[in-house]
Formats: sequence, structure tokens, C-alpha cells
Amino acid sequence: MTRRTELLEFAVLGLLHESPLHGYALRKRLNTALGAFRALSYGSLYPCLRGLVDQGLIRESIDEDALGVTRRARIAYELTADGKERFQSLVSRCEPSSWEDEEFDVHLAFFARTESQVRLRILEGRRSRLEERLAAIRATSVRNRERTDAYTAALHQRGLDSVEREVRWLDELITAEREGTLGT
Repeated sequence: MTRRTELLEFAVLGLLHESPLHGYALRKRLNTALGAFRALSYGSLYPCLRGLVDQGLIRESIDEDALGVTRRARIAYELTADGKERFQSLVSRCEPSSWEDEEFDVHLAFFARTESQVRLRILEGRRSRLEERLAAIRATSVRNRERTDAYTAALHQRGLDSVEREVRWLDELITAEREGTLGT
């Protein structure tokens, strides 16, 4: 199973944790809530759903209310007890991959259901990872200053500014998390 597939399963379980959804609604919510999955196709989503059904993490049910409207059965997906357990396991996980770009975004989307200490460790890990990235960008800029044209220098500056902004944002989130003021 690829890392992207695992993240998609995590996101699907998280969204179904809120309420049962049809495939179309699920895809729409994934595309809206998780920028990393903007290009999500039904060709990715339905095999994921099938795999989750096969694992017993979600179940399918016919939406009787939709039968009269669409004249064909619409399938709704909902979490099973095992699916809820699996989601809790995923949302509680805190390891170095949790602060990488794509996985961090998925974790952040479900921070409301994550314990404070786990949120804090993920935020601090993400900040640390970005500080490493900042150091690398600065070192590259210094090394290549004489050989860099104005456009490449502007591109490097843009990357530096972006990472610095995210580090400031993470500092604010970490402070709010420690003070218990986030979400109030």
C-alpha cells in the first residue's frame, strides 16, 4: 500500500467519523477539506472505499431516501466499530512522517479529534522540520549567490518567505495549544 493510499484511507475514515456519506459527497468533502487531495478522482476514491469495506472498517448501506429522487440506489458509507478504532489509532499516531507536508495536512484536518499532547508534538515536529528546510534554503542561497540570476534569486526568496511564514504560524499554534486558547 502506498503512503498516499494510507493517507486517503485516514482522511476517509476521518470524514466518515462525522457522519455517513455517499461517494460523491465524500469526494467533495475530501477536495474541500484537504488541499492535498484536490486532484482526487473517483478512480482513487472507490478502490479505497472497496478496500475499507473489505477490511471491515466501513460498511455500505442503501440510502432509501435517495431512491425516489434518483431512481437508482445510492450507496452511503459509514464507519464500523473497527473503523472507529482504526481512526482513533491513526489520529493518535505521532511519528516523524506526521510532520511531512502531505501527512501533516491530513493530521491537521482532524486535530479537533486529536489529544492535545499529540497535537503539540506534531506541531513542534513540523516546526522543527521547517526550520531545517529554512537552514537548507539559506545555505543554498549563500553558496549560489554569485551564480544566481535575479529570477532564481526571487524564487529562492519566495520559498524562504513561505517557509518563514509557516514557522511563524506554527509558533502561534504551539503557543495557543500550550495556553489552551485554541478553538475558544
